[in-house]
Amino acid sequence: MAHVAKKYKAAAEKVDRTKRYKLDEAMSLVKQTATKKFDETVDASINLGVDPKHADQVVRGAVVLPHGMGKTVRLAVFAKGDKAKEAQEAGADIVGAEDLAEKIQGGFMDFDKLIATPDMMGVVGRLGKILGPRGLMPNPKVGTVTMDLARAVKEQKAGKVEFRVEKAGIVHVPFGKASFDPDKLKANFSAIMEVIYKAKPQTAKGVYVKNVTLSTTMGPGIKLDLAELAAQHA
Repeated sequence: MAHVAKKYKAAAEKVDRTKRYKLDEAMSLVKQTATKKFDETVDASINLGVDPKHADQVVRGAVVLPHGMGKTVRLAVFAKGDKAKEAQEAGADIVGAEDLAEKIQGGFMDFDKLIATPDMMGVVGRLGKILGPRGLMPNPKVGTVTMDLARAVKEQKAGKVEFRVEKAGIVHVPFGKASFDPDKLKANFSAIMEVIYKAKPQTAKGVYVKNVTLSTTMGPGIKLDLAELAAQHA
C-alpha cells in the first residue's frame, strides 16, 4: 500500500489544486498522472447548476466520441424478424427476443450495451430489476430504443457514451483512455461538452457549468478553466 500511496502522491504533486487549467495543458497533464499498469480510463466530472429533483432540469443525453473509448463494445439487441437480421448485419454481438430475455434472467450478462426495438420493450421491461441497476435499460432519449438498428449498432460500436445528471447535479462521463494522444482526448471531451451545453434546461437559473474536473481512474483531479470552455461553446 505504501508503494501505491507514493505513486499517487507523486502524480498529485504535478497538479496545482488552486489552478484552473487550459484544455491543452489539462489533457497533457491527465496523461502524466496515470500511474497504473493498466490503461486507465479518463473521466470528466461536470458540476451543473441544475436541480435534478425537478423533471424539467434532468440533463441527460448521448454522444458518439470522435475517437471512441479505446475498447471493444459487446452489444446485445432485442429484435425480431427483419430487424434482428438488420442488427446482425450491422455488427451486433447478440441478437434475440424472448430467448435472450430468458438467458438474462438466468444470469447471462456478457454484454456492455443493450438496444431494443420499441415493440420489444414489453419483454425488456420485465428485466428492469436486472438491467436498471447496471445502467443497461434501453431508453429512447439516448437512442437505445429505436427502429433504426443499423445506425444504433454502428454508433455504439464506434464509442457512443451516455450521461445523466446525478442527484447532486453532477454528470460523470468517460471520454477515453490514458494512452490516447492528447488531441484525441481533447476532441472527445469537446464533443461531450458541446452536447452538455446544448442540453441546458430552459428552467436552469444562474451559472450552468459550475465546475469541471478531469481525472484518470486512479489519478488526482484536474480542474478546468471555465471561461475557456464557455468561450468555445458559446
